[in-house]
Amino acid sequence: MSSIEVKSFSNPDEVSTAFNNAKIESVKVGGQRLMRLTLQPGWKWSKDIKPVVKTESCQTKHLGIIIAGTVCARHEDGTEVSYTKGDAYSIDPGHDGWVVGDEPAEVIEFHGAWGE
Repeated sequence: MSSIEVKSFSNPDEVSTAFNNAKIESVKVGGQRLMRLTLQPGWKWSKDIKPVVKTESCQTKHLGIIIAGTVCARHEDGTEVSYTKGDAYSIDPGHDGWVVGDEPAEVIEFHGAWGE
C-alpha cells in the first residue's frame, strides 16, 4: 500500500538553538530527516560550531538548497565557493563555512549533521 506523508517546517519535529547564531528546525518525512537552517549574519562554522564539535573542520557532507541569503564554503584543499538563493549544493567533509553579508541565510538540507 502506498502512503503520502506531509510535514511542515511551520510545525517542526525538532528545534535546536544549541549553536550560536543558528536555528535548526527538522522534520522527519518518508523515513528521512530534512533540516531548515537559519544562519545569522556573522555565523561562521569555525567560530560557532567548532568549539562544540571539537574538530578542525566540519567533517560532515552536506546536500541542500539555499533559499535566502549567501553562504561561502572553503574546503581544506583551498577550494572556495559562495552560493546564494536558488543554488543547490553538495559540500564534502573537511570545510569551513560562513554567512556572507548582513542578511540571514536560510537553507534546506537533505543530508548533513549538526552537532551529532
